[in-house]
Amino acid sequence: MPSEKPRRFTFLLLDRFTMLPFTAAIEPLRLANRVSGRELYSWRLIGQGRDWATCSNGSRVALDGGLDAEIGPERDDVVIVCGGTDIAREATKPVLTWLRKQARGGASMGAVCTGAWILAEAGLLDGRRATIHWENHDGFAEAFPQVDLYRSVFVNDGNRLTAAGGTSSIDMMLHLIAEAQGDAVATEVADQMLHTTIRTNQDRQRLSIPTRIGVRHPRLAAVIARMEGNLEDPISPARLAADAGMSTRQLERLFRRYLNRSPKRYYMETRLARARNLLMQTEMSIIEVALASGFSSPSHFSKCYRALYGSTPYRERGTGAAPQA
Repeated sequence: MPSEKPRRFTFLLLDRFTMLPFTAAIEPLRLANRVSGRELYSWRLIGQGRDWATCSNGSRVALDGGLDAEIGPERDDVVIVCGGTDIAREATKPVLTWLRKQARGGASMGAVCTGAWILAEAGLLDGRRATIHWENHDGFAEAFPQVDLYRSVFVNDGNRLTAAGGTSSIDMMLHLIAEAQGDAVATEVADQMLHTTIRTNQDRQRLSIPTRIGVRHPRLAAVIARMEGNLEDPISPARLAADAGMSTRQLERLFRRYLNRSPKRYYMETRLARARNLLMQTEMSIIEVALASGFSSPSHFSKCYRALYGSTPYRERGTGAAPQA
């Protein structure tokens, strides 16, 4: 049966939050009210400041209140943390204290984009399933091993809701709307948004490997998948080739033809990309980052890193956080 009472959402907009996942979360609520002809959902926006919050694109969004806002004891209340860039800096004591208070009061706790980092910092995802934007996945996994992290577009773990970012917020909210109001309302909302495919919590975040590299070659895609799944303990080109049913020379030609680089070079760049994310998003030591990216020697890691990025890991760590989606 459709819910009779409006469900209340409180969006906590952190500084430099990403606009797309926020708007992708709030618009389905507005449209659900519109297509049903009644108030199914209500919402308000709060932040650490009282007047406005700044998006990562520089825009400002007016707030309804600050962290003195009370959620109330209603079972259906939902708090959604909207994160963005430099997310670790937003884990301030007032924010964490406020979130813990709302969780103790019975509100469901959710997050979009990098907001899951804040929920985890508050201890609200311990032992729970969650997701976060793929760019932040490795850093999050290292920082919060107690969280059962997935690479799906969204995760609904009871009263813990997380969406990875971008348009994944649409899918998470459509899932909630379908649960409470029925599939017909959710489908009509999706149609209004020109959202032609409603993804489930089984759908993964990133484009398929063939789409990402612009090449549809099953063996090449399979080898790259093996590489991406074994960054901490790299597999030799000879083993990759043998497992793919080809010779090392054939593997070399395949990479040269389609990616204009050797398998060794491609693998190295992929590992260094992971290392850069860990440097920017965690407090791991340089040695720990090197080991987590498949480098047994810090000096070799530093040399390779500088050759690709034009800076040493030590200097990179001092420049601040990398952009996050």
